[in-house]
Amino acid sequence: MPGTFAGFRRFFPFLAVFFLLSAANPGGLQAAQPASALIHDPAVAGTWYPGTASELRKQVEEYLARAPSHDAKGKIAAVISPHAGFVYSGQVAAYAFKAVQGQKFDSVIVIGPSHYMAFSGVATYDCAGFRTPLGVIALDTDLIAALMKREPRITNLPDAFQQEHSVEAELPFLQVALPGFKLVPLIMGNPDIGTCRWLAEAIAESAKGKSILIVASSDLSHYHSYDVAVEMDRLLLQKVGAFDTEGLWQCLENHKCEACGRGPIIAAMLAAGKLGADRCDILKYANSGDVTGEKMAPRGVVGYGAACLERSSANRDRDSGEPEKQKAGIDLGFSKEDRAELRTIAKKAIEAGFTPGASSSRRVETASRKLKEPSGAFVTLYKKGVLRGCIGQIVARMPLAEAVSEMAEQAAFHDPRFPPVRAGEVDDLKIEISVLTALQKIDSKDDIQVGKHGIVIVRGASVGLLLPQVATEYGWDRTEFLENCCLKAGLPRDTWKDKETEIYIFSADVF
Repeated sequence: MPGTFAGFRRFFPFLAVFFLLSAANPGGLQAAQPASALIHDPAVAGTWYPGTASELRKQVEEYLARAPSHDAKGKIAAVISPHAGFVYSGQVAAYAFKAVQGQKFDSVIVIGPSHYMAFSGVATYDCAGFRTPLGVIALDTDLIAALMKREPRITNLPDAFQQEHSVEAELPFLQVALPGFKLVPLIMGNPDIGTCRWLAEAIAESAKGKSILIVASSDLSHYHSYDVAVEMDRLLLQKVGAFDTEGLWQCLENHKCEACGRGPIIAAMLAAGKLGADRCDILKYANSGDVTGEKMAPRGVVGYGAACLERSSANRDRDSGEPEKQKAGIDLGFSKEDRAELRTIAKKAIEAGFTPGASSSRRVETASRKLKEPSGAFVTLYKKGVLRGCIGQIVARMPLAEAVSEMAEQAAFHDPRFPPVRAGEVDDLKIEISVLTALQKIDSKDDIQVGKHGIVIVRGASVGLLLPQVATEYGWDRTEFLENCCLKAGLPRDTWKDKETEIYIFSADVF
């Protein structure tokens, strides 16, 4: 997401752990149902969730009834849902499935992690259907075949599903919320970022022309103290809420957050993005300590989160051929030549970064009076439409030309969310420059004009900034703009309401 301070740190987490419910009655599933070579029978019915249809349907319906309706801003492409025993995570999972209840999808792709079997690539199961106590779910065999044809690393591997609960735990909720859907079951053996990327590409390409829902199955942090778990999960959900897959991956790699379904979450976010999703709502968070009341459990607690990824109204408007929204920010009177010169300055600063010592002198020569005036500025880099770096300074402490030069180098090589730009990428970069006005403290959110103003939120040592164009790109109203700026600062989304929180506005000329 554009609008990051130099030195601003962002975090985010996710992990999955599972709780075995009492296995004293594995016979809760009717013994009269023999396993079939064509039908995959459940592994945890009667233990992790009720083994009879009546009990299971009643429990799921009660969970869904207690979850609030979700006012989606656009078409939902994916949800994230936990997969522990229903008594622990069922209510959180219900928030995800309540968001899509009653909608129509051609197929549902459920992506889970492998807890019991090590293998490379991604496993599917090309059988006739998956059984739960609520009945047999038909598979979308055409989509499964298309996925395996497009990506040979997706293989028919029935053994991966025999004990696995990560896909199965999502199925009863889907059967109640979306009756009649067809299933594509996927289990990731490799949760690395490379696998996430090729799987997302395979899903997006194979599902063209279909209305699909992706379900990422994952719990969050595992077996930490209550306070540590809450902090780790907050960081993870912050990254997810910001649709920041690169930042989320770095947070996971640095062990600042956890998710047993890290691969499914990242793959689902990437695939949803390719299918047009551009915003994410965090629907619910809780951990096992919240459910049981045992916040001081000796083994620690396990975190659960629910989220949905959707297309914003702004994205839908662009796809529908309607006129694009008015340009964000304001016009500060820069000439066409001034703007072109600033882009050239930014590109030269990035290119200089590949020559040792070339960027040590920040002095930039310019004949333009406006480029010599002190100003705050941000430089945002995109590669093929995807954010590649964004760094800026608010305070006007140097001439604009020098500020753009320095921020371009920082965005290319020192944005902590991304690896440094490589020499071969420079020609593929789109450089966006935002020249900032001075900050103005406000006392009411009504002073914010979405599309014109950027915002800064300060609470103690926590600071978050979002540029004017961000709210326009995501289709946010004032409240959503403020909430996401709080998340950017690493604060709870409603912190902007507190009297101790300072809110500033500014504008920018964006080109």
